[in-house]
Amino acid sequence: MRRGTAIRSYEERILAYERALAAPQAAPRHRSPERPEPGSPDPRHRARDPRHRSPERPDPRSPDPRHGSPNPRPRPPEPRPRPPDPRHRPPDPRRRATSPIRFRVRRIAALVTLLLVADVFASFAEAMLRPSNVGPGVRVVEWLRDNGAAGLVSDVEAIYYSLNAPSTGGAALRALPKVGTAGSSSARGYAPPPIPPVIEPALPGEGAWRGTGPLVAGAPPVLVTTFRPDASYPQLVAGVAWVDTSRASLALYPGRYEPPGGGGQAAEVPTSLQPRLLATFNSGFKLEDSGGGFVVGSRIYAPLRDGQATLIAYRDGRVDVQLWTGGPAPGGDVVLARQNLPLIVSGGRLATNLTDGPEWGATLGNAVRVWRSAVGVDARGNLLYAAADLQTASSIARILQRAGAVRAMELDINAEWVTFNFYGGWSAAAPQKLLPDMTRDATRYLTPDDRDFFAVYARVR
Repeated sequence: MRRGTAIRSYEERILAYERALAAPQAAPRHRSPERPEPGSPDPRHRARDPRHRSPERPDPRSPDPRHGSPNPRPRPPEPRPRPPDPRHRPPDPRRRATSPIRFRVRRIAALVTLLLVADVFASFAEAMLRPSNVGPGVRVVEWLRDNGAAGLVSDVEAIYYSLNAPSTGGAALRALPKVGTAGSSSARGYAPPPIPPVIEPALPGEGAWRGTGPLVAGAPPVLVTTFRPDASYPQLVAGVAWVDTSRASLALYPGRYEPPGGGGQAAEVPTSLQPRLLATFNSGFKLEDSGGGFVVGSRIYAPLRDGQATLIAYRDGRVDVQLWTGGPAPGGDVVLARQNLPLIVSGGRLATNLTDGPEWGATLGNAVRVWRSAVGVDARGNLLYAAADLQTASSIARILQRAGAVRAMELDINAEWVTFNFYGGWSAAAPQKLLPDMTRDATRYLTPDDRDFFAVYARVR
């Protein structure tokens, strides 16, 4: 029974399959429409008017009836090359090839710059940290001058001194500063005549010589005085010192840093010689500024140059200021020689070129009035020293000329370097300044000093 039922079910399934095949099949839900045959009208569109039909394009492979030859396929026009966009320029292979070289050059340049900066910093640090008896400001200026900035420093100083130049005129002084001790005359020895006044009436004691303390052979070996040297500046005071070379001798000492190569020296008045010390005063310009020579004893720190003014001391005690013509090395009778620029007084007359150029003070120029100092000799061979503020080369020369100098030379300038000290007793007791307005201490040169200087001693008989 079950077997017959299964056979009938199977037969019904076969008949249902055959009826499904015979029935028309419906289009599938997502089947795309069939494309019409080529050349047959599309049943979805109406037939177009034959008058508006576009001409059929000939088959490129079929022969052209007009020419009877195959019609070649036309080539599309070649596109024009577009200009390159500068923002997207391809890298240059040459630049890629040289980039390592440029990198090395930049690295070397950076290294050189770093070394130069380090060298400058080390030089500046050494100048600021080494022993010195001047303030930091002066050391900075000196370091700039010594390292290629002398022109810049000169320009800045010239502007500063020009803006702060004193005006002429003003109230007259009522009294001069008191220097030295009263009285200078002695029955034994020569005393120079008083300096004639420039401004009348003269003030009490103006131009009169005064002693400084110890006597040598019954007479003062060092005399000092003050006077007003310029009527245009009635408040200006000049100081002058006179040294009797028959009772005193002169010595020259190198400083710590000037002249170059003078290291190892005491750079001060030796303690063993202080019992005979009478006075000390500044020397000349730095040698690199003046180009002059420097000789002490048998040692030549810098060779002497012909044509330069030279302060000379001889073994027999004589002292002279002269225009040097003896070659780079002095003779055996010279114990010291210090040069500085040309003569400012010669034969008792002012030099003719005192108003020319900056040679009388290259750091500031001759047109600027600053502290200046000078040294000369009178007709008897005695030494004369002069110093004053607001001076030019010609005005400091006139001071020494008025004091009796027959030959003279300029020494150092600027307030930091101009110094003349004398001592009221033996062994450097009671030190005093030639002028109270001198900025350095009266004990200068009793301790190590940066610059070279002169010392005056009582002559041993």
